[in-house]
Amino acid sequence: MARNIRIKVARAQLDMTQKALAEAVGISRQTMNAIEQGEYNPTIKLCRKICRVLGKSLDDLFGEEDENETL
Repeated sequence: MARNIRIKVARAQLDMTQKALAEAVGISRQTMNAIEQGEYNPTIKLCRKICRVLGKSLDDLFGEEDENETL
């Protein structure tokens, strides 16, 4: 599983910590860290919660990366 830098970038744009995002979606900070590190595959329900809090779409945060995309 690849790291999810897009969540980290979206959090930074909102000046939000992992802990704040985790609390907003109802998970632990450790779980949020594991999601960002690509060590945990969240459910679609959790993905949607993360997207809602960060104001992004599923494609923005969890869509397949274009082979030309560099993050």
